[in-house]
Formats: sequence, C-alpha cells, structure tokens
Amino acid sequence: MYRFESLEIPIVGAPMAGGVSTAALTASVSEAGGFGFYGGAYLSPDALATAVREIAALTGEPFGVNLFVPERVDVDPAKFAAYRERLSPLAEQIGVDLPESVPFTDDSFDAKVQVLLEQRPAVVSFTFGLPSRDVVDRFHAAGVAVSATVTCVAEARLALELGVDSLCAQGFSAGGHRATFAIDDADPEVETLELVRAVVAATGLPTVGAGGVADSDDVRAILDAGAVAAQVGTLLLRTPEAGTRQAHRDALADPQFTTTVTTRAYSGRLARGLENDFIRANTDYAPSAYPQVNTLTGGIRKAASDDPQVINLWSGPGFRAAQAVPARDVVRSLAPR
Repeated sequence: MYRFESLEIPIVGAPMAGGVSTAALTASVSEAGGFGFYGGAYLSPDALATAVREIAALTGEPFGVNLFVPERVDVDPAKFAAYRERLSPLAEQIGVDLPESVPFTDDSFDAKVQVLLEQRPAVVSFTFGLPSRDVVDRFHAAGVAVSATVTCVAEARLALELGVDSLCAQGFSAGGHRATFAIDDADPEVETLELVRAVVAATGLPTVGAGGVADSDDVRAILDAGAVAAQVGTLLLRTPEAGTRQAHRDALADPQFTTTVTTRAYSGRLARGLENDFIRANTDYAPSAYPQVNTLTGGIRKAASDDPQVINLWSGPGFRAAQAVPARDVVRSLAPR
C-alpha cells in the first residue's frame, strides 16, 4: 500500500471539496512529484466515480480521495428558525428563498465508499471523524491505504486504534473546515508544529502536517517536527487548475482582506476563511449543525458568487503567498532546501 515517505517532493495537495478540487488540480500536484488529493464531499457517487476516472486518465502517479464522515446531529428547530430569520433580509435582497427546514443527510457516504473500493485510488482519507473498522478493513483488502485527519492527540490515538496507515495533523492555522471529530467540540487550537510533534510521539504513524505553509522554509519546519510531508491548500487556490471562484481568487490578493478567522456562519461547522461582512455579522448566531446550516446558506452563496463580502473565502493566514501560477510550479517551489 502507498506510503507518503515515497514522495519525490514531500508536498500533499489538500482535498478542497465544494468545487475547488478538480481532476486537473489533483493530477497536476501528483505529476509535479507531490501527492494530489481530491475532495469527494458534496458530489453524488456517480460524479465522484467520474472524477476519479478523470484523474486516473490525467496521471499515472498515485493520488488520493477524501470523504467527510457523517455525524448525525439534529438541529434545534428554534435555533434554525432564528438563524433563517437573521439571514432572510440578505436572502430577499439577492432573490433567494431560504428553506423552512433542512433534513440531515449523510452525503451518500456508504455509496461513496463503495465507489472508492471499486476505483481504488492510492489513499482514501477521512475528515470529521473516523469510519467503521469494517470500512478500513475493506479498503486494506482492496490495497488502498487509509488516512485520518486529526486536530489533537486524543483523535490521533483513536485513529491509531482503528488501524489507519497515516495521519494528517491539521494545525489551527489550516484553511477551510476544521477536522474536529464532533461538530460541537471546541477547537483544540493546536498549531501545526506542536501538533505534529505530539501526534508522532503518541502514535508513531507517518504524519502529514497541515496548516501555515507559505514557503519552503515552512515545509522544512514541518518535516523537522517529524512529519513525512506538508499539506498545502491555500497556496493552490489561485492556480489555473483549481476550481476556485473568481471572487475568491481576487480576494486573496485584495488589501481590504487582512485576516482569517474560524466561523460556523456558513456551514454550522468551524472553518477558517478570510474575515468578511457575512462572518462578522453571523458568526455568533449560527447553530452547530452540519450539513443543515451549510444547506441553508447554500442558496445565498450561489446567488452572491461574485460578492466576496458574502461568499465563504476559505483560506489560511498565509493567503498572501498564493500565486496565480500552475500547480506544478507551486509544488516545486515548496521543495525543502
């Protein structure tokens, strides 16, 4: 089974679900000597199967696919209604009808597992928790390595007990969704280098460090902390291969955006992005319920896709280092010296 220690360049391209991950981006990272991941969340099983086949057609190099592990949390109707009411003026302004209620969905998790068992990417990784031992065993039987995303040592130990092959230690600076196992969990807020050291010491598993990478010096620091590779996502957002919205691309270089924060405002789960008007207005009011809140805000984000003050601008604090250059150039520029 695949091992990240075999990488030519110790760089992993983060799985960025919701449209940013593309077959071209995943393949380009792997072709450059790194390891490309594809974000499989939000897609139908058929669409996921098509994407994996597209990646395989673009590269003969190993690549991986990430899935979100579903956690059944029924949103409090009163809190959901209150948040809906809060968003209603904005929704009316841009011509969006907000749903009265949103049922829980597991994002076709079991069906996607079956797709990946059939397609057999080199690695399947999991975020928002752990799959069952049966799922891990089935992937191992198919020759597919399993990785788990963790934000603290306690999560890493659970992953070790499950029998995963590697870990992604997601530091507090990482952009996008936080990988905490439970929706209601407070963020451990452990930065990447400290987390890598602690996770490696506690588990001995090959660990990829994620969060806070702006240049090759940051990669070297993560490797020196004990990681086998560094994961990057924000630095790939402006590459031509990424599916990043134009407003998001532009915001990364716009001087009016100066900081990143974590918020539940868009999805009900904690996630890090550029601080904008939507975050400032709604962070203190969003219920801790995923994917219900994500679905509630989805129409707003789609209708306002060209407005950076409304849409989610997921990124880490190193966003100014993101360049509009091919993904292969990003990967090669990060090779530790």
